[in-house]
Amino acid sequence: MTDIVRHLSITLRPDASRTVIRPFSPSDPAGFAVPSHPRAQRIVDRLLKLDERWLHLGLERTTAILGERHRDMETILIRRFHEMEGLCSRDGISHAQQLIIGGFFSEEYSFEAAALFNPSIVTHWDQSNLPEGGIRFLMSLRGIGEGHVSSVTFRTGIWVPGERVEVDPVSPYAVPPRMEHIEGETDESAIRLFFEESQDLSEAVIFPMAPSQRQGIEDVRLVRFVDDDGKCTYYGTYTAYSGADIRSELLSTEDFRTFEMRPLLGDAAGGKGMALFPRRIDGRYVMLSRHDNENIWLLRSDDLHNWNGAEKIVTPFWPWEYVQIGNCGSPIEIDEGWLLIIHGVGLVRNYTISACLLDKDDPSKLLKRTRVPLLRPGPEDRDGYVPNVVYSCGAMVHGRSLLLPYGVADNFATFATVSVDDLLAMMD
Repeated sequence: MTDIVRHLSITLRPDASRTVIRPFSPSDPAGFAVPSHPRAQRIVDRLLKLDERWLHLGLERTTAILGERHRDMETILIRRFHEMEGLCSRDGISHAQQLIIGGFFSEEYSFEAAALFNPSIVTHWDQSNLPEGGIRFLMSLRGIGEGHVSSVTFRTGIWVPGERVEVDPVSPYAVPPRMEHIEGETDESAIRLFFEESQDLSEAVIFPMAPSQRQGIEDVRLVRFVDDDGKCTYYGTYTAYSGADIRSELLSTEDFRTFEMRPLLGDAAGGKGMALFPRRIDGRYVMLSRHDNENIWLLRSDDLHNWNGAEKIVTPFWPWEYVQIGNCGSPIEIDEGWLLIIHGVGLVRNYTISACLLDKDDPSKLLKRTRVPLLRPGPEDRDGYVPNVVYSCGAMVHGRSLLLPYGVADNFATFATVSVDDLLAMMD
């Protein structure tokens, strides 16, 4: 570990008490299905037979279970009832019955019960009312809950280089999105999410909602993308895991209240670790990837959602990266070129973090790379869900300082800072 890195005392740890209400859809196991009367319909039929006394007791129990941790419980349950409308087409269903049906087809999910790690960080759109020299940021983190399912959660905070990093308090509430399929898209995983009830960015939780994401939305790499016309959009590449297959998908938003999620297409979009450059280069979108699980590749495209062909630009060189290397988020533009934070995997599957510099006009050209890792697992980083791992999905530069949030042992997240000048000085 180099002595130019300053480690901060802030840690972001998983909190099992943070739960979100998500759909629950019981079905019949193979061999027991009744096509004319599916299990969900049978449950609804039973609920509609409840008398007023049992209905009242059921609603009291629902409030006792959910009321303290969910601000808009009734709104969420009524929405869930309407999602079940095909099974509840009978007239005269009361408000209380709608609530109890919504409750029976919902569940509380502790989305970060097991881990909270692999952060990505970008500049916040609101830079008002800051201390001198400070910058407001927003972060995404990967939370892992029951069944090793990965979701996305967010944080905000302020960084004053050379002084402090402050992460804003987390809301006690977590809000599920309202989902709709994007009209005109043929892929059922092309969806739009609305967080109308969210009052704080930390309340928004994106859990798997599409078939391609069933087992997880992994390692979002956020980037604040500024197009040639000056329009700013936040994008996040991530790995969608269905439980059998992986592929790269793209999240986009302008306000972190409405999100679109679409698959990336093309022969380069079938793997992990894609990261978008923050602007076009020579009029084209540019992306990094690790679709061979070993090297860093450069891709160019005229279409943000289609990526074909690639050029290998960074290969393992030092022993600590002999197994594989990959990006730790989108490249950061500085005066000297594109600063790229990278991970390497070496002996005993230890993950380290280092950096390299790409040419600003032609990022396929590797100019130099660090002689030693910036971060490597130490005694305090060896124990966790996955031992011997330090990993990041994105850093940011303000002035000539780098803020690097990173995950430890696939368990929790923390921060480090380093001078950009010192970092470049340790490159060959």
